[in-house]
Amino acid sequence: MPDKKIKVGVNGYGIIGKRVADAVSLQPDMELIGVSDVVSDYRVKAAVVLGLPVYASLADKSNEMKDSGIPVAGTLDDLLKQVDVIVDCTPKGIGAKNLELYRKAGVKSIYQGGEKHELTGHSFVAQANYETALGRDTTRVVSCNTTSTVRTLTALRNSGLLKKARGVLIRRATDPWESDHSGIMNTVVPEPHIPSHQGPDAQTVVPELDVITLAAKASHTQTHNHYWVVELTREVSREEVLEAFKAAPRIAFIRMSDGIVALNSTIELMKDLGRPRGDMWEVALWEDVLTVNGNEVYYTYQVYNEAIVVPESIDAIRALTGTVKNGKDSIKITDEAMGIRKDFLIK
Repeated sequence: MPDKKIKVGVNGYGIIGKRVADAVSLQPDMELIGVSDVVSDYRVKAAVVLGLPVYASLADKSNEMKDSGIPVAGTLDDLLKQVDVIVDCTPKGIGAKNLELYRKAGVKSIYQGGEKHELTGHSFVAQANYETALGRDTTRVVSCNTTSTVRTLTALRNSGLLKKARGVLIRRATDPWESDHSGIMNTVVPEPHIPSHQGPDAQTVVPELDVITLAAKASHTQTHNHYWVVELTREVSREEVLEAFKAAPRIAFIRMSDGIVALNSTIELMKDLGRPRGDMWEVALWEDVLTVNGNEVYYTYQVYNEAIVVPESIDAIRALTGTVKNGKDSIKITDEAMGIRKDFLIK
């Protein structure tokens, strides 16, 4: 563990940004210098209540933010002068416009899955390709669904079991905080292309994956649901597949037999466990649904879209700065600091 803490800024204090800011503050080797945004509503005012230094991402928004009662500490340029790494959590497309600004400031930068792989030339999931990000100036943490895909499929690959995978994704319609003005109702909307973008996106992290995904949006706003049919390299027992998932980080088992029978069950469980914002950073895989038939395995899991990429962003900070050389070591530090678990109902 380095003596000097990594100085981190977060640009965009929204769904992902506020969670990344909290996670940075928990890490023993990181210091959150401040957060930056352009809005003056309750989201940014909550950061003020929490004691976070707030900066204006655009200079012409500074006075508007001040007039609303936000004590603006400076502009994004001022924040960049103080940090080693900036985690860009701005809306899709905005991050790409910020790249040159970060480069000019000499600051390493991390982007979210809404940006294209080509922006950085590197896409990141800690357990799959941490070491390839060491010392880079930029990387992109892939989307929530892609993160879960890479976590589960590399768990099987690393155990020598994965041949090819076909997945169906039932996606939430919109983020919960936007439920009042966007989303769909009383219908399911199939994505118009096969494969959906998650499969090819997973291949930006692990090019050799033989994976195809199909997706649809459903009329709910909390979490995604995946169904996978995976051809294995040989006939195996159910226990062997479970052991492969147990050996991988950030996959936690849930069970129908415990009453966790639907997406809302896990959301309630996270609240009962005292998780901040009710977040679930793990892939929640139904242990007692998983079925093996010869050399095929069938399983389903839940993805908490607002939180799953947060630990990946933390590991990406260490990878870019090169303070921790081994991905397993970084994952351990992150997971212990955040309280990430292998099973939610076993103490």
